[in-house]
Amino acid sequence: MSDEWTCPQCQSTMSTRSAGDVTVHQCSACEGVFLERADLGNLVEAENDWHRDSGPLTQPLPRISPDMTAPPPSPRRSARSYIESLFA
Repeated sequence: MSDEWTCPQCQSTMSTRSAGDVTVHQCSACEGVFLERADLGNLVEAENDWHRDSGPLTQPLPRISPDMTAPPPSPRRSARSYIESLFA
């Protein structure tokens, strides 16, 4: 596989983006997104994992006592999905 990709749609150069096991190629002109078959499977798995892990963490509620303090706020993710994080 060569380092430089050419867009099959408009023949412009393409940039490569990688995150984890997923590599996508995006055209600089028409913004088309292309990937290899194996990367499609990895992308689907990564997206499913992202959504599974982004849900609320459920822990048993502690017994309320007068000396309790509020818990720290939970960290929020800036992207709405794994795929969105590839193009941020």
